[in-house]
Amino acid sequence: MEHSLLPLTKWYLAIYLMTQSKTNIAALAMMRQLGISWKAAWLLKHKLMEVMAQREADRPLEGDVRVDDAYLGGERTGGGPGRGSINKVAFVAAVEMRDGRPQRLRFDPVANFSFAALGTWAKKAIAPGSCVTSDGLLGFEVLERLNYQHKVVQAPRGKAGTEIEPFKWLNVVLGNLKTALSGTHHAFNFAKYARRYLAEVQYRFNRRSDMASMVPRMAHALTRTRPCPARSILGRSGLET
Repeated sequence: MEHSLLPLTKWYLAIYLMTQSKTNIAALAMMRQLGISWKAAWLLKHKLMEVMAQREADRPLEGDVRVDDAYLGGERTGGGPGRGSINKVAFVAAVEMRDGRPQRLRFDPVANFSFAALGTWAKKAIAPGSCVTSDGLLGFEVLERLNYQHKVVQAPRGKAGTEIEPFKWLNVVLGNLKTALSGTHHAFNFAKYARRYLAEVQYRFNRRSDMASMVPRMAHALTRTRPCPARSILGRSGLET
């Protein structure tokens, strides 16, 4: 909020718009709702998403955890197809289960699904002593080396693989994530901004049981988050969708 020219009422309204809906809100819609410029709305949205990302970074999942590898984004003009696309971001989807229901989730971008990358991810994302279930991706074998309990369930190919019990809820939250992003944003730079967009969905899901408290809690978090000036939000290439 440092050096912001927006009144506090705009900040609080933006918090409300971003926390009280099950779906994401685009900067264009926020611009119209708040009566501000698109540039101001874009920057405000990204600052709030950065707060969400920082608040979620140090909250590991524990107990019964189901994990899967996933990709966000796809081919852009001039990019390569499939996994080689310059706008395709690898991330790990993980959900903490309790009494057969999802409690909390994490969406963490990773460089790839190697032992090294997944080992670094596991140390920050999964609490020690947890039991982790994966679909047998080779990289997840690093979990055993790190002394986690690791179960492997080979899912059948196709739609049937998304409906088996160990991964049913994980695939539901992944489907909801991709629907929310594709239904709200025509396009954005996944490679540059995936961490924030994933954190927004994660933050809202993990606090869904007490939506009324999200506005004051988010406002409180704004005052406790390390400074994040516009230049750090924009990165090297400037303002983008």
